Amino acid sequence: MLLIALLQQVNIDEKIKNAPDNGYLVGVWIGYILPFAVLAGLAWLMYRKAKKRQDEL
Repeated sequence: MLLIALLQQVNIDEKIKNAPDNGYLVGVWIGYILPFAVLAGLAWLMYRKAKKRQDEL
């Protein structure tokens, strides 16, 4: 995860300052949060599947 963050080096504050309107601001925020939400969802699904498999034994 750290490697990805170092490769991207996105300056969110600068993007927000140069945003043409609020729609762009919302898009930047969603683009910043969405990868973390997807990873959290995948982790939850993997946990649930492992728990269900353990309960069957």
